[in-house]
Parts: sequence; structure tokens; C-alpha cells
Amino acid sequence: MQFRIQRIELLNALSKVSKAVSSKSPLPVLTGIKFEIIDGKLILTGSDSDITIQTIIEEKENILEIVKEGAVVLSSRFISEIIRKIDSEFVTFDIIDGSLTKITGDNSEFNLNGIKSIDYPKIDLNKTGENFKINSVLLKNVIDQTIFATSDKEARPTLTGVNFKSSVDTIECTATDSYRLAKKYIDVEDNLVFNITIPGKSLNEISKIIEKDEVIDIYITDRKILFVLDNVFIQTRLIDGTFPDTSRLIPTSYDYELNADSRELLSAIDRASLLTSESANIVKLTMDKENVTISSSSQEIGSVEEHLTSAIYEGEPLSISFSAKYLTDAIRAIGSNKITIFFTGQMKPFVVKNKSDLSIIQLVLPVRTY
Repeated sequence: MQFRIQRIELLNALSKVSKAVSSKSPLPVLTGIKFEIIDGKLILTGSDSDITIQTIIEEKENILEIVKEGAVVLSSRFISEIIRKIDSEFVTFDIIDGSLTKITGDNSEFNLNGIKSIDYPKIDLNKTGENFKINSVLLKNVIDQTIFATSDKEARPTLTGVNFKSSVDTIECTATDSYRLAKKYIDVEDNLVFNITIPGKSLNEISKIIEKDEVIDIYITDRKILFVLDNVFIQTRLIDGTFPDTSRLIPTSYDYELNADSRELLSAIDRASLLTSESANIVKLTMDKENVTISSSSQEIGSVEEHLTSAIYEGEPLSISFSAKYLTDAIRAIGSNKITIFFTGQMKPFVVKNKSDLSIIQLVLPVRTY
């Protein structure tokens, strides 16, 4: 294998595929990135067996010049650092002895021990299964508006991912850790029916890779899902098991309603939570038609009360306690200057919405404080 490539082009590709590489993999070969020159292309592949990211660089003048085909697996950590720090517009790769790879720039030469590519697992990235298209910006928004509500506890694996459920021309995207729920509806042109749960960690990496407004091709099979973004392929396993039916958690009618300015409410919650313990982080919302306040109290620390001057409340007087972090995350995910919070009772889940965009719903469970 021998080729010459523009350093910035290679660095951008490495930054993408390295997101799939785990430094703690039990297989040493999976701590590396596979370099393969074949059919006039440089193919870079990174994987931790759960998620695989592959990017392709075509041979072009002043970008990539191929001298000899071949393949090798190089340490993700070291090759990324070398390409990041080498002071040269172009770098040259040359396998000089089995898997020993020489990397040269204008004034630098590195000899990096690699692993033979035959030891790298064979990964099927074929475009098979149910197929539909989605705008990249829309997908990124879906991920950002739901992923924070996934669980980080492996005891219930299905809750560590976001559920994508499609029927007719709508996809319902849901995440929950059993204490809060985030749901986003998106319209699609394809009439597909599927019900899959994608690991939150994989979706997080996909969100980081999306850099521009483009169309993403998605292919779904029984065990995996493939995202194709121009010259980047991202494949991840699907989570086994049935995602819980969350439709019954969302109230269909409400008795109380609070309309508030997002920034004022977020600032009040932030200040009120200053005097809460880090583990509890519980604040209290007290509402009637005359006053809306956010407060917290701790025998060890003290108390604080914040008045929301622009908030408008409709309904009988109500007090409800909740996690400051959970409501903060929900409001930020809504992404609107004005929000409406709907309540059905003191110890019943409440819902956060943007009245001008009903495609996103945030639900938070209250906390009993007595």
C-alpha cells in the first residue's frame, strides 16, 4: 500500500471514523482504523462491533494520489495524533515491511507498527433492507430533542436507546428513562412500517458527524440500521427487546396550564437549584392566578424563592415539585422562546410543549417531597 494525500482531507476523515473506535475493546485490532486502497479509493473503517463508521476518499488531483493498493490497520490514537500534528500539506503512506507503515511529511518521518488487515473483522455495509430518506438537519434535531431522555442504566437495555416507530407516513421517535419522556413526530414520504430502537450512544455519534444540510439514505434490517451520508457510512446494531408502550403516559386532557418565557423560567430554575443538594436537585413550582414562583429549601443550606413576572397561569392553585435538571433539559429541547406546561394534578406527569410546534412533546414526572 502506498499513497499520498492532503493532510486536512485525511484528518477530517479520521475524525469521523475514530468516533466508532473504542480504546477499551477486548480485540486489539478494533482499537485501530483500517486503511484500504482499492479501486481508486481510500477506504477508512472504524468499529467497536456495535457501531461502524466508514468513509471513502476518491482519487483526485491535489487530494489523493494512489501508487499501490493494499491494506493495514493502524492505531486510532496514534495515527490521529500524527496526522493532526505533522507540519505538512500532504502526507505519504507506505507499507515497508508486512504491517510496518512509514508516514512522511515535509520534515517528518514516522514508522508506525500496524496490524495486518486480514485480522480485521469482515463488516457488511451493503445497502439492504427497508429504505427511506430523511433530511440530515431534521435527523440531527430529532436526536438532540430526544437523546437526553435515554437511560444510562444497562439493567433495562431498551431504555438506553431511542425508539423509532413508523406507521403510514409518520415516524414517532421516543426516549424515556422512566422518570421523563421525550417524543418527536416527523413526517416522511415513504409508507413504511417498522418499530426499532437505536442505541443512544450511536445516535450521539451520528449527530456529531452531521455537518451540512443533505439527504441521508437509511436502510433497516432485523438487527442493524445503516445511514449513508454522501461518502460516509454509519452502521449500528439495533437494541433487542420491546420498547415500552408510552402512549398511555401522555395525558389527553389537562386541568391547569402555565404559559411562560423560556429564558425567564430557565434562569429562575437555575438560581433556585443553587441551594439544592446535587443528588436531589429538587425545586418547587407554586402557581395561582396572581403569582407563579419557583422555590427550593434545604435545612442544611437555606432557601430561595423566584417570582416569574411574565408567566400566565390558568386553573386552580397548584404546587408541584420536580427535578430541576429534567425540566431544564425539556425546555431546552423544545427550543422555543415561549413554552406551555400542562398539568393534570400534583403527583401526575406534566407535559411541556411549544404551541406553534406540536411535533415535539416533553413529559416530566413530579417528585414527592413529603
